[in-house]
Amino acid sequence: MPNPKRRHSKARTAKRRTHDALKPISLGECPQCHEMKPSHQICPHCGYYRGRQVREVEEA
Repeated sequence: MPNPKRRHSKARTAKRRTHDALKPISLGECPQCHEMKPSHQICPHCGYYRGRQVREVEEA
């Protein structure tokens, strides 16, 4: 297996790592309760997903 002859510079390493940062979670509005929720997931506030109730949610 080939090995590098010389070390990579700090600048070259940093340029490669510029795309490694985590992106913030995109949130959308729940059509049922109008709270913000992650896309393609059950709403944690009302328990609805795609127009029907999937999970019971305790009311506080």
